[in-house]
Amino acid sequence: MLSRLIKGLLKGLALGAAVAAALVFGLKVNTVQPWLGYVFACGTGLLAGLLTGKPAWAPGAKIEAGLKSAFGALLAAGGLFALRKWLDIPLDLTAMRAGSGTLGDLPAANLTLIAAALGALFELDNTGEPKSDGKTRVAEPRSTDAEAAEQDSAFSEVRPSRRDTSRSS
Repeated sequence: MLSRLIKGLLKGLALGAAVAAALVFGLKVNTVQPWLGYVFACGTGLLAGLLTGKPAWAPGAKIEAGLKSAFGALLAAGGLFALRKWLDIPLDLTAMRAGSGTLGDLPAANLTLIAAALGALFELDNTGEPKSDGKTRVAEPRSTDAEAAEQDSAFSEVRPSRRDTSRSS
């Protein structure tokens, strides 16, 4: 369980750092307005739902990944709200050319934190495949149509018909 937590934190940190680097170095966005910060946070939560835990390309994971993405976007928006409302921490990231301001205004800081938290949450939720004990289970052979018809005819011979109205007294 601890290994999944660490794996999720690292995946989330990498994802958040990649999104933040795309914003800061690619789009030259150091600080954001509140509404734009929520858009970026929702996009990061959506990506975290798709990529962390059981990824969207895994067999049978499309519905799970879609639900994780939707809730990841909502949780990311809630996380950004909490960072803006209750953690008014001033940061100076000018050494990394990522701007300065409060934690809620700097996408290089808040998106990385949000993605790391979501990555850990989704990775902990992913229970993975059950481990086999090395023994292969052999499925019982199915009966053929002829065997099924024989069983049905034997059953109908034993069962009394509906027309038999005589009762023993």
